[in-house]
Amino acid sequence: MRRPIRTFAVAIFSAMCVPTIALTESAPPDASSASAQPDYHPSMGDLMTMAIQPRHIKLYYAGDRQNWSYARYELGELRNAFVRITRTIPQYHALDTANITSAVTDAPFDALAGAIEARDPKQFTVAYARLTQACNACHQSLNHADVVIKVPAADEFPDQQFRPAKPH
Repeated sequence: MRRPIRTFAVAIFSAMCVPTIALTESAPPDASSASAQPDYHPSMGDLMTMAIQPRHIKLYYAGDRQNWSYARYELGELRNAFVRITRTIPQYHALDTANITSAVTDAPFDALAGAIEARDPKQFTVAYARLTQACNACHQSLNHADVVIKVPAADEFPDQQFRPAKPH
């Protein structure tokens, strides 16, 4: 009876130790194998989905809930995300990305900043709609008319509180 238990224990111990021994005995990767890995080059669609769309949505929720401090933060983050995209993809369809971005977003961003500073929900709603329309106009002009942005209809981030924190 003891022999099967001991055999089982040895089998478990071996299963746990062999991978560890194999890992510690293998040679570290050399520089040539590391350089053989391709660099990640996100597409414009990747960057829009990862960096722009979530900020656009969060900006809406902050303004809708009149959390002006957070709206100011998200507007800054949205502006910075566009700047990072222009550095990552300087040319898109043979067009200067910085020029396109500036032409499309400067006026709506300024209107949003004014609405946030004024703490005016109606002004914010109008400015947000202008930004959303500008995004869609840009998509259409770049032959991406199927990409239609809209005002969020339901909480897209159910794990985040967008209402302003109550003062202590």
